[in-house]
Amino acid sequence: MFHRIARFFRRAKTDILIGAMAVLLYAILGFAFFFLMSLTNSYLLNVNRTLATTLFTFSAACIAMHAVYGGYDVGQKKNKPVISALISGIAVTDLITYIQLEIMNVNPNNNDRLILFSSDLLYLLACYVIQVLVIILFVRLGNQLYFHFTPPQSVLLILGEQDQEEALRAKIGQYQLQWRVDDVAMFYAPDLKERIDKADIVFLGQLPFGAKFTLLKLCYDDRKDVMCKAEMEEIMLCNSRTAIVDDAAFLSMKYNKITLFQRVVKRLGDIFISLLALIVFSPFILIASLLIKLEDGGPVIFKQDRLTLNGRSFTIRKFRTMVPHDESEDDLQVSVAQDDPRITKVGAFLRRYRLDEIPQFVNILKGDMSLVGPRPEMMANVARYKMDLPAFVYREKMKAGLTGYAQIEGRYNTSAEDKLMLDLMYIESFSIWVDVKLILRTFTLLFKKDSTQGFRTSPGSNNNDNEKEGDQ
Repeated sequence: MFHRIARFFRRAKTDILIGAMAVLLYAILGFAFFFLMSLTNSYLLNVNRTLATTLFTFSAACIAMHAVYGGYDVGQKKNKPVISALISGIAVTDLITYIQLEIMNVNPNNNDRLILFSSDLLYLLACYVIQVLVIILFVRLGNQLYFHFTPPQSVLLILGEQDQEEALRAKIGQYQLQWRVDDVAMFYAPDLKERIDKADIVFLGQLPFGAKFTLLKLCYDDRKDVMCKAEMEEIMLCNSRTAIVDDAAFLSMKYNKITLFQRVVKRLGDIFISLLALIVFSPFILIASLLIKLEDGGPVIFKQDRLTLNGRSFTIRKFRTMVPHDESEDDLQVSVAQDDPRITKVGAFLRRYRLDEIPQFVNILKGDMSLVGPRPEMMANVARYKMDLPAFVYREKMKAGLTGYAQIEGRYNTSAEDKLMLDLMYIESFSIWVDVKLILRTFTLLFKKDSTQGFRTSPGSNNNDNEKEGDQ
């Protein structure tokens, strides 16, 4: 009991400190914007309609971007994800507010037309640089303070099979300041209740369905935090809606989550954004094509059959990032390894920033893909995945996508099962708002060095659990 009380007050003290730092951070970010913008827009120094409107726009955009990217999540995430989320969010917030301010400047006392590229833009860029530096400082300092006052939580790892331990320990080990595995038990251990009582947090691996819910209730009764390895059943339950039938509580789980109206909106968004992207990126497409051709004289575009809606196949297009492969010589498909010698110099740059995927906007425009959706899987893997992972067939409920949970949260070498669960999380939680959030969050991939990390096996290995050479 004393341990629980001490932990409660320690958490409360830390939460107050981090909360105060979050308020101060957002206040400084807002002050930087309004101070620098007021240097060329002096009316922002007085209480008036323009100041009130601009302040409202900045605050509303800040709240919206907090919902999209997350906020000052120190203590919950590592420095880099928090920094990338905050600087992405404040960039969009600044841009929206800047455009609103310039629109309000179109009046008899200022400009007779909308001017977006003026001295105000230079101050906006200076503001953003200052904001980025402040964010980096606050995130690093916040995590240091958080973990100074909050020691790692003691973890009890409960397994369904002994061979789950190594993989789960590796994942938890990535967060050594947050969690420390002190105990490991099988789900049928007779002394589980006592061991749960000693832990701060309980991690549940893949367990038999009945055992998992028994343990969840046991942890709930003991007021323990739980991290539960997601499986198809949990994803379905988490995204269900409550329904009252007569006077009884039910959970409503609809098979077809997307309505006709949502399909139309999603398709119109795909057409508009893919057309805009192809126009904006057209100079880069020409330059990249020229560089790829000059490097080794091989084809510019890599093509391969992939899986999409209702199990239909389509030909995906990407910039070629590896040495040309003569499929007539052999059909061996090999996993891309770290520092793979088959990756070209131009290809290494394209892969680092995901620029090799720009030609997929053509697939989106044609209707083969959507902007957001499950990962487009290689046809060579489909039969095996369906045999090893029965839930794999549910990915075919929606079109393959350029971005999504698996593309944003996963890595190139994330296991097939974990990628499947991320895809199903998107399908079962679909909404237009989720699509908007994922499109905006895609920009954070630029800050994820490991998002294109290859496998640690040699290029010559044929690892059937992973992506193959075809995913260039």
